[in-house]
Amino acid sequence: MNGVICYIGIGSNLGNSLNNCKNAVELISRIRGVELKSVSSFYRTEPVGNESQNFFMNAVAEIKTILSPADLFEALQAIENNMGRKREIKGGPRIIDLDLLFYGQNVISESDLKIPHPEIHQRRFVLEPLFEIASYFIHPSFGISIRGLKDRLKDNKIVEKIKES
Repeated sequence: MNGVICYIGIGSNLGNSLNNCKNAVELISRIRGVELKSVSSFYRTEPVGNESQNFFMNAVAEIKTILSPADLFEALQAIENNMGRKREIKGGPRIIDLDLLFYGQNVISESDLKIPHPEIHQRRFVLEPLFEIASYFIHPSFGISIRGLKDRLKDNKIVEKIKES
């Protein structure tokens, strides 16, 4: 398939977070016009912002897609909604969170869609799994690799790779 390489942040801290993330990966792989290329390990991560909530499970998926950024974003939101995502408290607990981190080297700034995701460079829970599968990827707004962003990171929140049996 021709298409654009994209990265999707995956997170959950309600219910069985690991299963929620794995189910989301499976659903992403079923989107027509999307080919799942790789998935990072899963990481247990300390919440950022609203800290009085459960730790999260996080991962990053690499896909190739022929969908437009808007159509891909819509498909990811449909997965969130179908899995029971409620948008009640910004930064609050969620059954699933799917963030379109990068869409190739495109920079998009619309009211409902910002790519690259505006907080990637400040969040260890995104950069650790992203580094695992795409350390070489260059952030299109900063011209710095994921490795370089991770090396400059000031976020000291807990991010631990989980060992799966």
